[in-house]
Amino acid sequence: MSFDTPANQDGWQSKTQRKQEMQALQALGEKIIALSDAERARLPLSDEMLAAVEETGRIRSHEGRRRHMQYVGKVMRREDTAAIQAAFDEFEQEKLQRDHAFHRLEKWRERLIEQGDDAVEAFIAEYPDVDRQALRQLIRNAQRERAQDKPPTSSRKLFKLIRDTASL
Repeated sequence: MSFDTPANQDGWQSKTQRKQEMQALQALGEKIIALSDAERARLPLSDEMLAAVEETGRIRSHEGRRRHMQYVGKVMRREDTAAIQAAFDEFEQEKLQRDHAFHRLEKWRERLIEQGDDAVEAFIAEYPDVDRQALRQLIRNAQRERAQDKPPTSSRKLFKLIRDTASL
């Protein structure tokens, strides 16, 4: 459905359109509030917006929070929402990269435990700085734990060694 009538081209908006925009700005404000301080510091936010975000943490009543979120939406009108959205997209890309790296390391751990020496040689070729003795010992312990249906303590230690070796 298109609202490109001659009236809309003159800058006129229906009340529904204005409410939808405000709700979208409030939702973006909620996402900003949910971020950690370190992530929030990476966003291009005005001092007024930062003050509004800090104030949110002190509000306890439901109705007070609802009204404050309306205020946050109002303040968001003056923010550079495109730059803020770009920063959120960057956060998402970083998360995907971390997840991908994590899964790659998990595959290494499984391969090392299942294939033994062949996989160890491949891992050492890719990461020559690894502590070989500790690697082989953790692999043997993890294999023994699996065979005896014990908790995967050595498997976790092996993952930590792999992660530290890969510098993640």
